[in-house]
Amino acid sequence: MTELAAVVAAVDEEVRPDAAERARLASAVDALRERIERAVAERDIPPVVADAVDVLQVGSTARGTWLSGDRDIDLFVRFPTDLDRAELERYGLVIGRAVFPDGHEEYAEHPYVTGTYDGFDVDLVPCYDVDSAAEIRSAVDRTPFHNAYLAERIDVDLARDVRVFKRFLKSVGAYGSNLRTRGFSGYLTELLVLVHDGVVPLLEAATDWQPPVRFDPEAHGTREHDDPLVVVDPTDPARNVAAVCSAANVARLQHHARDLVADPRADRFHESTLDPLSEAAVADHVARRGTTPVAIRFDAPDLVDDQLYPQLEKSLGGVVTELDRRGFRVLRSETFADGHAVLLVELATPTLPAVERHAGPPVHVREHAEAFFATYVDDDDVYGPFIEDDRYVVERPRQWTDARALLASDALFDVALGTGVESTLREEGYQVLVGEELASLADSFGVELARYFRPVP
Repeated sequence: MTELAAVVAAVDEEVRPDAAERARLASAVDALRERIERAVAERDIPPVVADAVDVLQVGSTARGTWLSGDRDIDLFVRFPTDLDRAELERYGLVIGRAVFPDGHEEYAEHPYVTGTYDGFDVDLVPCYDVDSAAEIRSAVDRTPFHNAYLAERIDVDLARDVRVFKRFLKSVGAYGSNLRTRGFSGYLTELLVLVHDGVVPLLEAATDWQPPVRFDPEAHGTREHDDPLVVVDPTDPARNVAAVCSAANVARLQHHARDLVADPRADRFHESTLDPLSEAAVADHVARRGTTPVAIRFDAPDLVDDQLYPQLEKSLGGVVTELDRRGFRVLRSETFADGHAVLLVELATPTLPAVERHAGPPVHVREHAEAFFATYVDDDDVYGPFIEDDRYVVERPRQWTDARALLASDALFDVALGTGVESTLREEGYQVLVGEELASLADSFGVELARYFRPVP
């Protein structure tokens, strides 16, 4: 046994659910299945529909690839395909509310109900019972096919390796396909272990990946994908299972895989924790760096994370683009949210000269050059036009010389913002924090600021 294989075995001892945990899970699933079947029989659902409904457990708990301590159960209620979409949603919610009277409605492509049972977090999701993944009518319809594909191929040894790989991805912050993390989903994790026939060869291979990296388990070869990591869905040839996985998380896996392969050790699978920064520590970092952080702070829109974070990222990108366009050099940027939201942009300088250089066309490009010259020749606020090398140049008044003033003005709403973010900023207002004022965020975002000021791969 190699040193890395020995570490994998040791880590599995830590993360493998024991017999009592597995028995408790099985008991919970059986009880929930009975509740669902009772709800189908007792609620106002036409017999022709009720007779066709079945319940399927999916996800890692169905395939033995869940980690000890994980408390998630995914149950899909499958309905006949001739049911109208609105009826599927209505019956799905009727059943969900009956099973979880105190549950919550969530929304993916359509609504579903979440609740808790015996300490487990349960998602109860309606879907169509289609014959193949090519016939899906909503995104969740393909999940049972994922489940069947992997259940046939993941044996006890591969299940062990999946658990260890999940533990590794969690330890480096790259696990989770939500749009906040943009990392490796459970299904993607299982497919990667499967196509490499184990976690050790997967980690060793990852050290030398040259993105874009492509895997096609069933040799579909039907479509190109413009992503750093491509894993063609065995059950749906047009889909890249890794589409949500960011280039940064692919690189993160490579970095940490190289470290682990070079020096195998079990503590590499443990998540590191960051102590939150105090206000004084934030102020010290700001002073030490000599840059000017500028933060827009506002109440986070009331959206689920998978809707909120794309809007925050879009808004941050719009702000960065505008500041760059105006001449404020952006060093780094980040966004985070927890009740409140923050768009943080770190600038080389918060102010700029009153004039900016604006180069025109080469003089020999007569039509455009003459038009440029005519535009500025009689403007008393402009220096020039004059000639540098072969082209006209002017130095004209800069519209915005102060980053705070720019972001505090209505000009903020001229940049590309997420719809919900823009509405919140307009209707509820926001703060612009500059320099050491950033320290006031430490109480709410001390950990996020620690991650920003102490960055690691």
